[in-house]
Amino acid sequence: MFIRSLDEVKGTDRDIDWGNGKSYRLLIEADGMGYGVCHTIVRAGSVSLLEYVNHLESCYCISGEGEIEDMAGNVHRIRPGDIYVLNDHDRHYLRGGPDEDLVLISIFNPPLKGTERHRLDGPSASGY
Repeated sequence: MFIRSLDEVKGTDRDIDWGNGKSYRLLIEADGMGYGVCHTIVRAGSVSLLEYVNHLESCYCISGEGEIEDMAGNVHRIRPGDIYVLNDHDRHYLRGGPDEDLVLISIFNPPLKGTERHRLDGPSASGY
């Protein structure tokens, strides 16, 4: 057993600015659990086109607000208590709320290595 706090991760190599927010990598591949857990902050007003081709991801909202949009144009508002599941490596737009950050607990399978960063400046979706 081990315990790891968010405060322990802040300011370390597990504290990642992913482009439109922060990802605190609480559980990564090196931890040997077979899945990863991140405390993810999506900055208010940001828009990110994402697609995880090597990972499945589920995100549980713990605070704030935002939205996710699929490639068919379906927009879903995300609020505390909501989970969204990208069960088919779904390409999507992730948006922070207009006035507040969206805060998520993100679960990755397989786990992230821990150093991945998004490239949001290109024409295609960013992912790892």
